[in-house]
Amino acid sequence: MLRLISAGVLAAVLVVPAVDVFAAMQGPAQAEAPARQVDLNTASAAELEQLPGVGPAMAARIIEYREKNGGFKKIEELMNVQGIGEKRFLELKPQITVSPPPAGAR
Repeated sequence: MLRLISAGVLAAVLVVPAVDVFAAMQGPAQAEAPARQVDLNTASAAELEQLPGVGPAMAARIIEYREKNGGFKKIEELMNVQGIGEKRFLELKPQITVSPPPAGAR
């Protein structure tokens, strides 16, 4: 909106609807907490099934691989499990981790 202040001088007046500016600067009321990572060496089948695209059969194959190979040494080994290719691995990568295999594991 423009207003005439004096002869020949115009001033712009900003009209802002009433909002809680402080609240708007803080973002959403509840920020999403980062998703908990699933440890491939300790997760139960139910925990593995919480990962996108992992159902009961895939969870069983992950556990079978873990038991047969003495645990995962690095997350990239997940691609050795039948049904998990590079594309699926890249989708899961931010959500998975591996703890050191137990002592005495091969």
